[in-house]
Amino acid sequence: MAKTGVFVGLITLDCIYQTRRALQPNEKQVAEDVLLAAGGPATNAAIAFSALGGQARLVGVLGQHPLATVVRDDLAHYGVELVDLLPTAVAPPPFSAIVVNAATGDRAVISRNAADRPSPPALPPQDVLAGADCLLVDGHQMAVSRLLAAQARPRNLPVVVDGGSWKAGFEQVLSLATAVIASANFAPPGAETEAAAIAYLRSLQIPQVAVTRGDRPLLYSTPAQSGELAVPSIQPVDTLGAGDIFHGAFCRHYGETTDFVAALAIAAEVAALACQSFGTRQWIEQLPGSSGIGQGPGGSVSR
Repeated sequence: MAKTGVFVGLITLDCIYQTRRALQPNEKQVAEDVLLAAGGPATNAAIAFSALGGQARLVGVLGQHPLATVVRDDLAHYGVELVDLLPTAVAPPPFSAIVVNAATGDRAVISRNAADRPSPPALPPQDVLAGADCLLVDGHQMAVSRLLAAQARPRNLPVVVDGGSWKAGFEQVLSLATAVIASANFAPPGAETEAAAIAYLRSLQIPQVAVTRGDRPLLYSTPAQSGELAVPSIQPVDTLGAGDIFHGAFCRHYGETTDFVAALAIAAEVAALACQSFGTRQWIEQLPGSSGIGQGPGGSVSR
């Protein structure tokens, strides 16, 4: 039976342009390529989880604006079940405009995220965690995340926190986490370095903590060991969504048969594969090939 993951957080509509080089002030360029796709940390993680053979359930706010149809169709295409916390909302989904430099793989993103979106009043009536094997939260639906994390712990479900950046109220969810994977930009109050961020997270009695640092070795800390883990060396085409895809791949493997550090290593391989193609979806098409990463949607991933 396929592993089931629940992903809670931001749902956006991303318009991604690939350019020959970085834009200069007042310059116009014709894009090399363009992609319109669902986005957001939890959303991209859910799609990666599904593409790697899991069953993903995405919990967030989408609504019924015409632009939401693009997001809904993209999720359906990749087999992601949507639990819409505000299905009657008429406002457009958060829109992100992204420019990717083809020469370096660097990306520039501008978005309002969910700043103008109403917060859902409560959890949906159904048991969102029914049949789940893990829960991931990205901090963009903090109240709902806290409620679901509190439900997950008595069920012995791993609670994984995507710490992309510090968000108000995060401490309420972090105290319930089984594992936190933060970026180098994650800076809790008073923690200005990566080591300080790890120390803060460990002080909350979080069993397993890691900090991803792009192409540098990631840092990890558990009750048994701490250290660095090298990541694959590649020439990136597009780094957009690499952290999100890392989290989805981690959740797919983290559990009884794969320990924390081994799951981090597999996730780093998947993220590296994703960085070698434009956008947040092309890497999935490469899975059935000779990459050694996996079998594609519905298949299994081996190492």
